[in-house]
Amino acid sequence: MAKKKEELDPETLELINWCIEVEGFLVKGGATQQEAQDHIEEQVEWFTDQFYDGLTPEEAAKEALA
Repeated sequence: MAKKKEELDPETLELINWCIEVEGFLVKGGATQQEAQDHIEEQVEWFTDQFYDGLTPEEAAKEALA
């Protein structure tokens, strides 16, 4: 049975791509890729708020590392 591919709305895709960028800045800030991914998953509500507040991925990463 073929699995139906889930369609994501443009806003959700934008948020996912934003989080991927944040992950890159967290890694540049000293986190491992796994640590960065885990942190974003654990703090997804906080990161989502930062996204909707208009922070850039770099600004959100700096806040997370502070």
